[in-house]
Amino acid sequence: MRGYSSGALLPASLALARRALRNSFRRPQFLAPLVIFPTMFLAVNVGGLEQATRLPGFDSGGDGMLDFQLAAAILQSILLGGVGAGIAVGLEIQLGFFDRLVAAPIPRLAIVIGRLLSTAAITVLQVLWFVALGLIFGAEIDGGILGFLCIVAIGVVAGIGFGAVGQTLALAAKDPSIVQSIFPLVFVILFVSSAFFPIGLLDPPASWVADYNPLSYMAEGMRNPIIDSVDATIVLEGLAAAAGVTAVAGAGAVLALRTRLREA
Repeated sequence: MRGYSSGALLPASLALARRALRNSFRRPQFLAPLVIFPTMFLAVNVGGLEQATRLPGFDSGGDGMLDFQLAAAILQSILLGGVGAGIAVGLEIQLGFFDRLVAAPIPRLAIVIGRLLSTAAITVLQVLWFVALGLIFGAEIDGGILGFLCIVAIGVVAGIGFGAVGQTLALAAKDPSIVQSIFPLVFVILFVSSAFFPIGLLDPPASWVADYNPLSYMAEGMRNPIIDSVDATIVLEGLAAAAGVTAVAGAGAVLALRTRLREA
């Protein structure tokens, strides 16, 4: 990538993040599904699966299905946010804005970082939405303020990672429709985790996949402060899983950007 002063990286990244946020809020049709669909799914699960909390091995911390499913709804929303970020990047490539960025005198890395900062800001709003929704309808965060901060931390790091995955796909495919086509895969990966049910209640091979699925650790890391006092091991495992996905996906996004620039 073309070299620029490191001092220009942060201003350029912030400027691109502000632009991405403005565009996101100007197009509510892209933001609304991030909360509407997971909210409806949460309502269906809570209403239809409440009796499942009585099953042996279903640890809800003595609370109801809402408390247990809240982390799953947050994770589902964040995953959709990653798909949305990828679609936005694909549209910028398709409409020619990416080419103008390449021609602009800015550090190339700011193209990736700016979008990820925007994704992080939107992720905070997504987490706040579901926490507020849960509290309104009777859920409790047993971990208190510290637990809430743990949920936000895991959510934001995971959101950045999923946003980086979306960017990587968009930069590689150059077509937002291809990024959109991974929507069903998102749910397959989520369902073979402990997001909706404890691993002990899953049958093989789903339980085998869930044991190694990073989404399981993220879900458990966000769920623990909701249904119990903060367990540092569970929370740190969730944060480490989110950070691992972010590191790998971030490197993939930078590599995809380099490849895209060589082709330009």
